[in-house]
Amino acid sequence: MESSPSNVSHQTLYLNGFGSLLHYRPLLFAPLCLVFVYSLVANSALILVITKQHTLHAPMYILIGAISALGIAVPVMFVPRTLVSFLSNINLISREECLVQMFCIHYCACFQSTILLGMAIDRYVAICLPLRYNDYINVTHSLIFNAVFVIRNTVVIIVMVGLIIPLKFCKSNTMYHCFCEHTSVVSLACGNVSRNYIAGIVAFCIPTTDCIFIVYSYVLIFMAILKSPSGDSRQKAINTCSTHIMVICVAYLSAMTAFIGYRVNAVPPDFRVFISLMYLLVPGSSVNPIIYGVRTKEIRNRILKMFNTRCMKVFYL
Repeated sequence: MESSPSNVSHQTLYLNGFGSLLHYRPLLFAPLCLVFVYSLVANSALILVITKQHTLHAPMYILIGAISALGIAVPVMFVPRTLVSFLSNINLISREECLVQMFCIHYCACFQSTILLGMAIDRYVAICLPLRYNDYINVTHSLIFNAVFVIRNTVVIIVMVGLIIPLKFCKSNTMYHCFCEHTSVVSLACGNVSRNYIAGIVAFCIPTTDCIFIVYSYVLIFMAILKSPSGDSRQKAINTCSTHIMVICVAYLSAMTAFIGYRVNAVPPDFRVFISLMYLLVPGSSVNPIIYGVRTKEIRNRILKMFNTRCMKVFYL
């Protein structure tokens, strides 16, 4: 299972994340399962609130709902298989399924960055150009924005995954990981894989470029806030922006840690797997519902109202 002749290409792979823990691997089932269930419930509640409350059908809240949808989609792509692996030690995955999983995970990661950029643009227009908000933030411009970034993300990720298809996996068929991450998959291939690593770096440049524009937007936003007279509107703008900045910091710090972890040889393999899991599960799936649910007044009030209504119905029944 570890190696084979160079003329053989494995069609099945083994995801052996946390394999060094041996018999202690099943103990990871409970915490990962709790995080998975929490992610599904919390993000579903956020989407439900935004969908049912007509006053929340504004661009910013729609973007929050989109991030919550990603917070559900990403764990569903790999956590159930990982949970089964922890309990039964069944780690087998076909080559085709691995590539599909890789495409979906990296594609969603790119769109998380794109949505954060959309939030930054929305806040910039709302705070710096409030009288022109409806001129800039409308259906036409939203469709153009979405089309451009959908094409960008789709092309880059298709190329990144497509370059792996002709490769022969002859070094090994065992990945020390819980899901099909690009660098881990490429490391199993024989021959010249320099194009694959370049494609991976290009894919990483998507969130990096988005981050640059996000930082620039918030610099302009806070310059405008500091120049504005103090008052309730100024405080509200600061609170709104600080909420988004918290989400952005968690997302990009997680991404940067995961990216560096796979390029520093001194990092232990188990820690690499752990930070990759945290990158996928913590920002969008776990932390975002807390930040938006607690710090966004409109969402918080609606969640509390919905919870109180449910409790009253249960009490009277």
